[in-house]
Amino acid sequence: MSEETRRSRGSRRRSRDQKRRRSARATVGLLVGTVLLSCAALVALVAVVVPAVGGATTYTVLTRSMEPGLPPGTLLVVRPTPVDDLRVGDVITFQLESGKPTVVTHRITEVELAEDGERLFTTQGDANATADPEPVRPVQVRGSLWYAIPYLGWVSSLRSSDAADVWIPVVAGLVLCYAAVMVVGAVRDRRRRPDEPDRDGQRHDGRIGD
Repeated sequence: MSEETRRSRGSRRRSRDQKRRRSARATVGLLVGTVLLSCAALVALVAVVVPAVGGATTYTVLTRSMEPGLPPGTLLVVRPTPVDDLRVGDVITFQLESGKPTVVTHRITEVELAEDGERLFTTQGDANATADPEPVRPVQVRGSLWYAIPYLGWVSSLRSSDAADVWIPVVAGLVLCYAAVMVVGAVRDRRRRPDEPDRDGQRHDGRIGD
């Protein structure tokens, strides 16, 4: 075997190794980009689109009164519910004082009727030892819990801060740009084709000299 043949075969092996590494990087890049884009789309769907379509409102759990099921940082999606449909065991969001913005999310433990026929709800946090001191009137109820998403509430809270108008578009743009670059690069690498096949079925960039 001539020296030139050995060099050619060594070059072919290196070329094949490089192609395998490039293919692996392309696959990883495609997976990472796809996962990032999918996660961003899923978060937008469950935290923004679905509540908007369903007429729901989002809230963030700030205290430990509903642990372990609804720990601080949980995003609550609460939709309007007729008070006649509320039952013991339902989790509701209500105003501490009618017309005031401060709300609490607790579980209904008892439903009773006032003398005038108005429904009154006794509520209690799952982690609390006693019920809330005052019954909740229908006018205070903002809705019942539709679904909850752990940790996403912190993002929602930051979104309402003064700096959110700056950093949220920046972070979202960076994530989307990174994902797009990974996907485009992966697709481009996967489309690359070497020049011609050699005798054992492998492809390489040049001819073998004898």
